[in-house]
Amino acid sequence: MTLFAAIRLPHEILFGKGQRGALPAVAAKLGKRALICTDERFASTAIFAEMVAGLKSASVEVVVYDAVEPDVPQDTVAVCVDQARAFSPDMVIGIGGGSCLDMAKCAALLLSHGGRLQDYYGEFKVPGPILPIIAVPTTAGTGSEVTPVAVISDSERTLKVGISSPYLIATSAICDPELTMTCPRRLTAIAGADALTHAIEAYTAARRGNGHELAQKHVFIGKSALTDHFALLAIKLLGRSLEKACKDGTDEDARADVMMGALAAGCAFGTAGTAAAHAIQYPAGALTHTAHGLGVATMMPYVMNYNRSVSAVEMAEVGNALGLDTSGSVEDQAKAAIEEIRRLFAAIGITRTLADLGLPVDKIDWTAEQAFGIDRLIKNNPRPFDLDAMKRLVRAAYDGDLAASAI
Repeated sequence: MTLFAAIRLPHEILFGKGQRGALPAVAAKLGKRALICTDERFASTAIFAEMVAGLKSASVEVVVYDAVEPDVPQDTVAVCVDQARAFSPDMVIGIGGGSCLDMAKCAALLLSHGGRLQDYYGEFKVPGPILPIIAVPTTAGTGSEVTPVAVISDSERTLKVGISSPYLIATSAICDPELTMTCPRRLTAIAGADALTHAIEAYTAARRGNGHELAQKHVFIGKSALTDHFALLAIKLLGRSLEKACKDGTDEDARADVMMGALAAGCAFGTAGTAAAHAIQYPAGALTHTAHGLGVATMMPYVMNYNRSVSAVEMAEVGNALGLDTSGSVEDQAKAAIEEIRRLFAAIGITRTLADLGLPVDKIDWTAEQAFGIDRLIKNNPRPFDLDAMKRLVRAAYDGDLAASAI
């Protein structure tokens, strides 16, 4: 076997309690004027005021856009950019959840290259470098602080859309678990489940060759030696601490594990990509208006069982990373891993079926058809799909029939 690996990451990743204190020094190296993208809630906190004061003490002027909305409605990006253009920022700082980080990416893109966001939908549409981005997550889930993608809501489309380019990767990611300590239990659970799904889908993604053109033609290229390393680290940390963090939000060690797990999962899927669970969530989430992490986690056990016939070895390794017994056959270990994911997700309140998520029964086939058409995700799935197979999988997840998902 020829060893192959690829990974794309920020220039700098700082992780640990109190690392938000490094923001002024990091920003001062990039320029003198910073646009900050955050939401109204975080902008009203004392911690945010301290961060802004720190920037100003480092002679970094700031202008704050504090109206970031969930899922980044496309029109709001133009508003942010219009407000910031006269300020002529040297950098953009995203502080908050994934939507705040994605807003920072989109704002940096349009400030650098102009045009409309629609001009950049898809892969490799960004023509060159953009303003430096500093990503400071306050939740632990999306991994956007290290990934090459920004997800937005386009009012003209049913599904959310993505802009994928290595140029969107933040220059610096500053990850301070203390910023997640006040994250509500429900958000902790959904974001953490999202991160664990990222890690599992990255680790079980298809191997798509080792040719030199692969990473030049595709942003997401399937699993490799380096993405596997980060994915297994994420699974280990989230497996041992996500449930703890949901039960006791003051548990500093659990919070650190979950944030590092989300970061590592982002490092993995930012190059490897995700697969069928994400493909199904895009239409299902659009119909049910439910959180992205809730939808992908609902799908994960069913997708794992669908893929088990071709990915039993990888799923056994997932079980090993989760701390499960490694005795027994590979098949038994793979089944145990799926059951542990089901148990963990149920324990933290993840919905069990697409019916529980609110998907209308008459939209099962439509959801399958839309998911099947998301080629960048479907081609990453280790077990191939035809449309009938996708319809059976969505039906199984709707009915809660895990056994049927393997057919």
